[in-house]
Amino acid sequence: MRRDYTARGALLETDLAADWRTQFEAWFTDAAGFGLPEPNAMIVATSTPEGRPSARTVLLKDYDERGFVFFTNYGSRKGGELTANPYASLVFPWFPMQRQVLVAGAAQRVTRAETEEYFATRPRGSQLGAWASPQSSVLPDRAAVDAGLDAAGERFGDGPVPAPEHWGGFRVVPETVEFWQGRSSRLHDRLRFRRTEEGVWVVERLAP
Repeated sequence: MRRDYTARGALLETDLAADWRTQFEAWFTDAAGFGLPEPNAMIVATSTPEGRPSARTVLLKDYDERGFVFFTNYGSRKGGELTANPYASLVFPWFPMQRQVLVAGAAQRVTRAETEEYFATRPRGSQLGAWASPQSSVLPDRAAVDAGLDAAGERFGDGPVPAPEHWGGFRVVPETVEFWQGRSSRLHDRLRFRRTEEGVWVVERLAP
């Protein structure tokens, strides 16, 4: 089950944008135009303070020079791990394009205003779902999920649904952002932006 990556070309230092955000924007635009079903889907890896890792796929909802933002239930497994050990890794697995973007850095909660602004744009069903589900908790059966949704619907009726206090965003502030381009014979191109202790970004080529 092996494929040789030959169709998408190279990633050379001369191709790279001056900063990671501009480079990510260019690749993200390519991914969106390529027809991937959810180009903003990313794997978020977290760990406990003892170093026990976990990972899951979530959707990127915003990015700028400060970092990458996603939203979750703060009481979920990832929410709890990020609260106790505020570091995360992200992977954008754009495999049909033979590309990946890998991010590592500190995670911090976004402001309540940012959470409420985004929450207001969600479909009503998703808003109610944020109230209905005690994410990552053990449930007896599917009926418990449906009952939670019914209760949330009765609670808010036809009125607006506010963002729950237990729900909000995290911003992963990157320390490294790696752009990975598949190449033939597993000799892939890996160019990484790394922020130094002095706050200066440098570009490094990593061995494939």
